[in-house]
Amino acid sequence: MKRKIALAAASVLALAASLVAFSQPAQAATGIRVSNGKLVEANGTALKLRGINHPHAWYATQTSSFANIKAAGANSVRVVLSGGRWTTNTAADVANVISLCKTNKLICVLENHDTTGFGEQSGAVSLDAAVNYWISIQSALTGQENYVILNIGNEPIGNNAVTPNWTDATKSAIQRLRNAGFQHTIMVDAPNWGQDWSFTMRDNAPSVLAADTTGNTIFSVHMYGVFDTAAEVTAYVDSFTSRNLALCVCEFGDNHSDGNPDEDAIMAKTQSAGIGNMGWSWSGNGGGVEYLDMVTGFNPAQRSTWGNRYITGANGLSTTSTQATIYNTSGDTQAPTTPGTPTASNVTSSSLSLSWTASTDNVGVTGYDVVRVSGSTETVLASPSTNSAALTGLTASTQYTLAVYAKDAAGNRSTRSGTVSVTTSGGGNGGCTATYAVTNQWPGGFQAGVTVTNGSTASTSWTVTWTFANGQTITQIWNAQDTASGASHTVRNMSYNGNLGPNASTSFGFTGTWNNSTNAVPALTCTRS
Repeated sequence: MKRKIALAAASVLALAASLVAFSQPAQAATGIRVSNGKLVEANGTALKLRGINHPHAWYATQTSSFANIKAAGANSVRVVLSGGRWTTNTAADVANVISLCKTNKLICVLENHDTTGFGEQSGAVSLDAAVNYWISIQSALTGQENYVILNIGNEPIGNNAVTPNWTDATKSAIQRLRNAGFQHTIMVDAPNWGQDWSFTMRDNAPSVLAADTTGNTIFSVHMYGVFDTAAEVTAYVDSFTSRNLALCVCEFGDNHSDGNPDEDAIMAKTQSAGIGNMGWSWSGNGGGVEYLDMVTGFNPAQRSTWGNRYITGANGLSTTSTQATIYNTSGDTQAPTTPGTPTASNVTSSSLSLSWTASTDNVGVTGYDVVRVSGSTETVLASPSTNSAALTGLTASTQYTLAVYAKDAAGNRSTRSGTVSVTTSGGGNGGCTATYAVTNQWPGGFQAGVTVTNGSTASTSWTVTWTFANGQTITQIWNAQDTASGASHTVRNMSYNGNLGPNASTSFGFTGTWNNSTNAVPALTCTRS
């Protein structure tokens, strides 16, 4: 979403100097990519995005919107994410978003909204900070290049001058992502709240593309009040297509506070030029621009004037959207089943063994990713081909919260397993692990069990700690003693189950209350003496 801005005079001389057709570097056929100035799938088929923006970061429970957006005729969805300006979308949440896209046969354009209006709006972050977020959730994105486009940062600069400027900041962000191993097609938004009235993106696009060693960068302009005539829309689109520069109008509407965009011209021109367009937005707008909701209250049966225009009007989704070929019936999008919660053993100061119940899949599981979970960040520690892993090079006296994903031959990835928290030993005490599982659940109540597994040397006591994130409480506990402080719990052994031999296990259980909405498994810490 944008702010009201003034339309700058056309930079005719600057544009003329940059109108030479740009020759892109050769690119590897890894997933969605850019070829001769157009977006294509891995098999070379043209990919013309016809989609709807969805404000997932602010309405994370509205997951039915993915199916509803598909039912409206979209072949793609641009998903609003946050790395901390609003509630952080974790790697697990993003993996679920990708799964929803794939289930509903949508290409996923993932955008970090934290950068919106940087340099002008309080709370906005730089493109460099946006890259930090993408790296922190890289485990959810790796292997999804056929389905995901990575939109580095939404409307990354307002109307004020910033250092580094848009061109340098965008080049640096692209290079950092490539150096980190991202192979996805990268999408970059224009400055000036996305509308590029200064023509900064238009005039510097060739040098920005040259900074991408793969050549797989697509440019995104947002067309609102600045683009209120067909002449302006046509001139801007032609300035990219004439130079073989990939472009998407990845946000626009039929009205806005800064003027009246020419949505008819936008939809007609993007169709004739063979480039993407994505309307803003499915639902949930506020602040006086509720007219940009395509449906009211996320209800697909209550379509707005704008929704009808974009979905069924001239050059709308119903007549211009084509499903990506990756989702054709000959392809496979079924993810493996969720792996079992891992169990740790043979814990030392620098290593441990991990095993879990294997996943199943219709085309065959090809391997697993073992990840370390730290808040919203996941780091892949191992990628074994079987349902066990030996982790080495660990730090002594350090807690590791570990989980597992399964992968199949079609490139699908499962949802994340439950977590196990392990503390490596320091000075040879062998460490211990604790695994939490919800064993029964009913309205307002649940039962859970925790298994404590000793390390490689005998112990005389153990302590398990965790903090509930969703308002759960413990009402009764057995085989252990609980000390609660708000949502945090410290659970210690009883006199009869504190002595454990090497690699021996014991367990305790409890009943508790929950909010009937979310009963997430907490991350556990296990210590022993």
